[in-house]
Amino acid sequence: MIYKFWKNWKVTILIGLGIFLAALFLRVYNLTLLPVFGDEAIYIRWSQVMGAEPGLRFLPQSDGKQPLFMWVLMFLVRRFSDPLLIGRATSVFYGMGTLLGIFALTYYLFKSKKAALIAAVFWAISPFAVFFDRMALVDSMLTMFGVWILFFASITARRLRLDTTLLAGFALGGALLTKSPAIFFALSLPFTWIIAKWPERSPKKFIGKAQVLHFLKLGGLSLVTLIVGLVLYNILRLGENFHLIASRNQDYVFPISHVLTNPLSPFLSNISQMFEWIWILGPFVIVIFIILSLLSYLSLDHLKLKRKPKSEVALLFLWSLFPLVVSAIYASTLTARYILFVLPGIFIFASLVFVDLGKRSNIIKKALYLGLFIYIVLALRANYLVLTKPDSATLPRVMRSGYLEEWTSGTGIVEVAEFIKEQYQAEPEKKIVVGTEGYFGTLPDALQAYLNPIPEITVIGVGLDLGEVPTSLVESKAFGNKTYLVINSTRLKAEPESIGLELIAVYPKAFRP
Repeated sequence: MIYKFWKNWKVTILIGLGIFLAALFLRVYNLTLLPVFGDEAIYIRWSQVMGAEPGLRFLPQSDGKQPLFMWVLMFLVRRFSDPLLIGRATSVFYGMGTLLGIFALTYYLFKSKKAALIAAVFWAISPFAVFFDRMALVDSMLTMFGVWILFFASITARRLRLDTTLLAGFALGGALLTKSPAIFFALSLPFTWIIAKWPERSPKKFIGKAQVLHFLKLGGLSLVTLIVGLVLYNILRLGENFHLIASRNQDYVFPISHVLTNPLSPFLSNISQMFEWIWILGPFVIVIFIILSLLSYLSLDHLKLKRKPKSEVALLFLWSLFPLVVSAIYASTLTARYILFVLPGIFIFASLVFVDLGKRSNIIKKALYLGLFIYIVLALRANYLVLTKPDSATLPRVMRSGYLEEWTSGTGIVEVAEFIKEQYQAEPEKKIVVGTEGYFGTLPDALQAYLNPIPEITVIGVGLDLGEVPTSLVESKAFGNKTYLVINSTRLKAEPESIGLELIAVYPKAFRP
């Protein structure tokens, strides 16, 4: 039996192992090269605090965030000297879990090793996936849970199994404990009924007893999945700020009635941005494969043969399209990482063109593989720049601004932390006070993360847009402490020398057009 399995799967396993190792390399090489991002700094610092103080296990709720990512990280961050490295490494793990899920889901739905391997290639080297799987953000974790929810829910829909129902529920609970968009997974569960094996109906009846019974079983199992997920989610009620999750979500979306008053705004701009992100970071060849795959399954020859698009294709299409459309209509704030969780379904959908069109003629088959080769070349080139020269990488404008240019980018923070440590080691008996702009985010949280846990070093926020030295720092200096101010030049409204500051070092960020 083992010999037969190896004979049938040998090539697939070897190619799959190569894809896995390539994906892993792209995600771990120069993992801390990109400056720490604002949200990364917050999440890592939360993890440190939560690990040190059991009473603050639900700290992320204070900002309306779910804590699962931080719950995992708080057990790891204390064991590593570089908090950013281990924070990003956890996301690498989730990205690799997504890769395995994409392969398993594709093969289960379409029984095609070719499609499963190509879908895995798409995810393994896509600059979109590689970029965010290298960031200590919650989106990779959410994406991994989404893939496995669909995998287990699909098995449940076809086989009516209770074990996969529960596994889907556990994955849904994990997603709900990770980030609010997991609600899309819960709402999309009925889409899996499309691939169910319905009993044959009597020609005399439109709906028979067997169909009703099957429908009730499907609905009941989906309800169990939902209940398990919600039970896990309600763990968050143990935190005193549980109510802030719902209220904070309102900061990112328009009310439901918005679609009746102004349906095209921000729908058109959001759809345009989504297309731009996938076009640039897909890279763009993936869009061509998506279009070809869609045309293939809706082509005239299918209709002439009275063949409907496969139910599995419809499932992928709805599972991916539903969140995109709803987000485009209602999202008041949208960034590229917010749509990461829909990409696995899109990439699987794109891989199907090799299954259908690839069978029609050798010319089409060769053209498709030429397209795949171009995709690989473009993706690897883009990844090379991200992994070695991020300042030169071709990124969507909003991403380049946030991750490399603006205050959210932590360029120089590692160097500042090392300088502060050196000052402490030179005179360990002397207290050090570091003032930073703002009270949370990139500067204070990242510095606290790197300087933790040295009690003689205190990092405090001193406000924004400073035109003079804050009183707290003046008093600290007068008290005899080594006192420093770390600030973005765009937030300092005076020349350092004119307000009594000595400029020690400057760390330029990426060029801002």
